[in-house]
Amino acid sequence: MLGLATRRPEPKVSVMKRQALRVEPISTWMDRFKAPASPVTRAGNMVFVSGLPPFNPETGEVLSGAPIEQQTERAMEQMKLCLAAAGASFDNVMKCNVYCTSPRHFPGVNAVYARYFPENPPARIFVCVPEWFGPFDIEIDCIAMVA
Repeated sequence: MLGLATRRPEPKVSVMKRQALRVEPISTWMDRFKAPASPVTRAGNMVFVSGLPPFNPETGEVLSGAPIEQQTERAMEQMKLCLAAAGASFDNVMKCNVYCTSPRHFPGVNAVYARYFPENPPARIFVCVPEWFGPFDIEIDCIAMVA
């Protein structure tokens, strides 16, 4: 029939819900600052870990003035906790974003980072930022995939 349009059925769209996970002591620390973010979210097989300031989990204090190696170690340990809460590990990380206040910190950051990814490291970017809202020099976020 000419002139009559036939209507195709609408394709079914699958909506993947985001699951925000609490990770202690990180979530409690974030609650203190009313930060509108989750330390880690998961949707299907994708895991997203927020960048977090390097803070002492026992005191809640940011590692102000600490050497970059100590700050990086703390950031990586926080990432490890977040990944575990989502059922992942460093082996599942596909990409990391490193935000740091100075390119002079690059060798120190790399020395610590390499211990967490000794073989087949994920894709990564190292971005220098002019300053933070707090007295620290690094944040690292990541994206991971799980089965």
